[in-house]
Amino acid sequence: MVGDMEKTLAELASIVEGCHTGDGRVRIQKAAPFETAESEAITLARSPKYQRCIAETKAGAVIVPADFDYPGLNLLKVDNPYAAFARIIAVLHPPARPAAGIHPSVLAGEGFRHGDDTAIGPRVVIGRGVVIGARCRIYPGVVIGDDVVLGDDVCLHANVTIMNGCRIGHRVTIQAGSVIGSDGFGYAPDGERYVKIPHTGIVQIDDDVEIGANNTIDRGTFGRTHIQRGVKTDNLVHIAHNVVIGPDSILVAQVGISGSATLGRHVVLAGQVGVTGHLHIGDYVMAGGKTGISKSVPDGQMISGAPEMPHKLWLRVQRIIPRLPDIRKKVKSLERRVQRLEGDPGDGATKH
Repeated sequence: MVGDMEKTLAELASIVEGCHTGDGRVRIQKAAPFETAESEAITLARSPKYQRCIAETKAGAVIVPADFDYPGLNLLKVDNPYAAFARIIAVLHPPARPAAGIHPSVLAGEGFRHGDDTAIGPRVVIGRGVVIGARCRIYPGVVIGDDVVLGDDVCLHANVTIMNGCRIGHRVTIQAGSVIGSDGFGYAPDGERYVKIPHTGIVQIDDDVEIGANNTIDRGTFGRTHIQRGVKTDNLVHIAHNVVIGPDSILVAQVGISGSATLGRHVVLAGQVGVTGHLHIGDYVMAGGKTGISKSVPDGQMISGAPEMPHKLWLRVQRIIPRLPDIRKKVKSLERRVQRLEGDPGDGATKH
C-alpha cells in the first residue's frame, strides 16, 4: 500500500538526522520489508544478514548503519537504523485522523470543556467536569468519568474507559478496550466473609505513554497509581492499585504487577512476568519471560525463573533439567554401591 506522504531521500535523511549517499532526489512513497521492497520504497538493512545481500534489493533506498557503505546504491546512513526506520514509517504512513468535531450522539455532562481541533466520535459518554485538551482523538464507545483531565494530543481508541478523577498527560495513546481507574482487588477478611476496601485514589498517566489493548490499571486505594513518562505497555497487562512504573519502562503482554510495587526507570518485563506486591524493582532491571519476582531486585540486574534468579544461573539450571532422569539413575546406582560397601542390612549383609 502506498503511503499518504512522499519524500525525497534527502528529506528523509534530514528528518532522522542522518546522511545519504547516492541520489538524494529519489522520491520515496512508502516503507517496505527488505525482501519485497520496490523502487518507490525505502527498506532497512541493519544486520549483517541483510547487508551481505544488499545488492539484491530493488528498493529505492536502504537504511543502514553509519559505518556501512556500498557504492552504487541509495543509502540513508544513521547511528540507529531501527529507530530511524520507525520514524520514517510514521512519516510515510501517518495514521488516519478523524475530522475535528463532536458527533451528535456524544453524551457530555455539565462543565465539559475541550481544546481546539479535537475529534470525538459516535456514542462517547463524557462525565461532569471533564477537561480534554487540544487535538485529541476520542474514538467510538469511549467512556470518560467525572472530573477526568486529558492533555493535548491524546488518542483513546474504541471502547476505552477512563474512570472518575484520573489524570492523563500529553501525547498519550490508549489502545482499544483498556480500563483506566477500575477498583483495585482489596478485601478485608471478616470471619468467613470479605469486606470490600473502597478505592478512593486515581490513576495518573504522564506524558508520552502508550497503553496497549485490554490493559487494566487500577486506581489507588489512597493516592494514586502512577504510570510515569514514556512507559510503553503491550496488550493484556494488569497494573494493580498504587503501583508506580518508572520512566521509559516496557511491560510486555500478560505482565501482572501486584499492589504497591514500584518499578524504577527503564525496567523491561518480558511476557507473563509476575511481580509480588510491595516490592521495589531497580533501574534498568530486565526480567525474562514468565519470571516470578518474589523479592526486591537491585539496579541493573538481569533475572529469569520462578522464583527469580540471575539470568546466567537460570540458563545453567535449564541445561540441567533435561538431564535429571539420568542423574537420578546415577544417584540411585551410587546409593546401592555405598550400601553394599557399608554392608547395609538391607542387602542381607551383617555389619561388624
